[in-house]
Amino acid sequence: MKPTAMTKTKQLETLDKDHYLHPASVPGQKPKMIFKEGKGIHVTNTDGDRYIDGISMLWNVNLGHGQKELAEAARQQMDSLAFASSFAGYSNEPAIHLASTLAEWAPEGLNASFFTSGGSESNDTAFKIARFYWQLKEQPQKTKFLALRQGYHGVTIGAGTATALHGFHRFAGTHIPDVLHATPHLTACEQGDRNHPQFSESLRALIEAEGADTIAGIIIEPIQGSGGVYMPPEGYLQAVRDLCDEQNVLMIADEVINGFGRTGAKFAVNHANIVPDLMCLAKGITSGYAQLGAVMIHDDIKTVLDTFGQVMAHGFTYSGHPSACAVALKNLEIIERDRIIEQVQQMEHVMTNGLRYLEERHEVVHLSRNKGLIGAFELFQSREREERFPAEWKTGLDFVDMCFDKKLILRALGGADGKSIVALAPPLIITETEIQSMIERLDDALSVFETKYCGT
Repeated sequence: MKPTAMTKTKQLETLDKDHYLHPASVPGQKPKMIFKEGKGIHVTNTDGDRYIDGISMLWNVNLGHGQKELAEAARQQMDSLAFASSFAGYSNEPAIHLASTLAEWAPEGLNASFFTSGGSESNDTAFKIARFYWQLKEQPQKTKFLALRQGYHGVTIGAGTATALHGFHRFAGTHIPDVLHATPHLTACEQGDRNHPQFSESLRALIEAEGADTIAGIIIEPIQGSGGVYMPPEGYLQAVRDLCDEQNVLMIADEVINGFGRTGAKFAVNHANIVPDLMCLAKGITSGYAQLGAVMIHDDIKTVLDTFGQVMAHGFTYSGHPSACAVALKNLEIIERDRIIEQVQQMEHVMTNGLRYLEERHEVVHLSRNKGLIGAFELFQSREREERFPAEWKTGLDFVDMCFDKKLILRALGGADGKSIVALAPPLIITETEIQSMIERLDDALSVFETKYCGT
């Protein structure tokens, strides 16, 4: 007798619990959901239940699920050359063409790419390149990095040290030395206002305290993602760029979440018209269809690296993976061909209006924000008094579970800081009707939430 879907799910749950140690999950728990297939903005589990993917899985499925052109690009490349080494000067066509295409996409001056397998590797690589660059410039004492509180840069040892989210930053006691954290978005301080009450918490103050001659670089997300979806105030990114120029410090833009159309531009730095020295990419580069990341390197740095004349002792087995690069090339082709970034710009207004509607309908909704198709709102016990729910109630996680009951997958952030932030980042192909469906499900879940926590 053929097992039912429920029987199959139970079997998979048992195997999962016994044999699969999940990332960023509670060890030993049974899986919350076992995905089976996806189409567009929807995913289906092994029981046949269909959900809206309101967070693009991990902010990365930009072109949505079931994109057959991306699968076909991978198949064709695997048929001809699935893998080739990029070590010792070997190369392959997809990697060459992707590096060239990225140079066309990126801000002027970012013309070379070092390929990785993902965002954490990209950020670690940026740290290594920055230190290596200063060594070649005969300033080997420039080894320190500055990052921002609420920033997320990955979970490898270097990137995890730069990550300022408690659980990730402290996990297993693995850190690199010489990484310091500043309070984000202190524009006036970075511009030189020493009378500002928070000046001592700023990037500028840290540089002055440590000495610019010891600082290799500043790494920032143009829009902070996993730390809470925080948008920079007007002029902030330019102030950081100016500070780096003034103090002879490299600016590293972590565009892992922001890049490839998520914010309504090719890259989030485009909104501020700035050019970083190093730009870290992953996630949307393949829309999650293959594991790939990159660090884009400014010409001024590449020129210095080219003087080394010896083997650069850094690289990953899958750097320049031809199949992953082929998927990325097709991904970028679709984004341009189908005018996806213009679509995001149009849908930004739909999402903004939807979030405003939720604020009007529900007193617990406060501080909604979005840029392109990355956004969030926060849950407050009283927005009039700016009073949050008690942290121990874990209302953000509970609300996301309520959304899950409404067949909507979202993500809760900020719990370690006593905040209940709900993040939204649907696939970039989402339509107005589909956004409205998301808002309707949020509306229903908020009514359930208010009944439970506010008695209304």
